[in-house]
Amino acid sequence: MLDIQAIKRILPHRYPMLLVDRILEFEPERIVGIKNVTGNEPFFVGHFPDYPVMPGVLVIEAMAQVAGVLVLSQLQGPQKVVFLATIDQAKFRRPVVPGDQLRIEMRVIKRKAKVAKMSGMATVDGKIVAEAEVMCKLADLGAELAAEE
Repeated sequence: MLDIQAIKRILPHRYPMLLVDRILEFEPERIVGIKNVTGNEPFFVGHFPDYPVMPGVLVIEAMAQVAGVLVLSQLQGPQKVVFLATIDQAKFRRPVVPGDQLRIEMRVIKRKAKVAKMSGMATVDGKIVAEAEVMCKLADLGAELAAEE
């Protein structure tokens, strides 16, 4: 298991974009993480004021971050960052609302030196709320920052 402090040592994300609270299971090709959804999330102010629903794109982002924990934790050497490259076969089954706990399970489909493709699903109370395949691209953090200048 990884707590939020361990996750912050792996992922570069911070509030309000860190969308993983805990890692429950961790294997070389599979990972399970948790996102606790609270009424204090900043996106609920406008999505939607009278019926707060977590945007589907943020559910996918939470899935990608859980995948990122798996990919980044297995690397050594210079600091890396994971960029979301593709999202395929995304399906949204139910709305995610304040008080829900997303359980996110991601599995490796294919991995190369700089790319990882994973499939997964997010559930709330055992019911699927979203599923998708994501591909992540690895890059050196320093090189990406230098390229922006």
